[in-house]
Amino acid sequence: MAPQLRGNPRRRSAVVQSRSAEQPTRHPAVALAMALPCAVLLVMLFGGWDQMANQAQAVADLIGR
Repeated sequence: MAPQLRGNPRRRSAVVQSRSAEQPTRHPAVALAMALPCAVLLVMLFGGWDQMANQAQAVADLIGR
């Protein structure tokens, strides 16, 4: 069953808008700086670098033929 919203809908939208106004958006470079270490860690843990090299070699072989 879906939850029912109670109260004044204008007040709810004002609260949501004030929350979004309090938190400015991040610069893309900040998002990259946050995500890049995690991506590098995952590549190292799961052997992603070897897999990427194998895929690149397979594509190079297909193009060369």
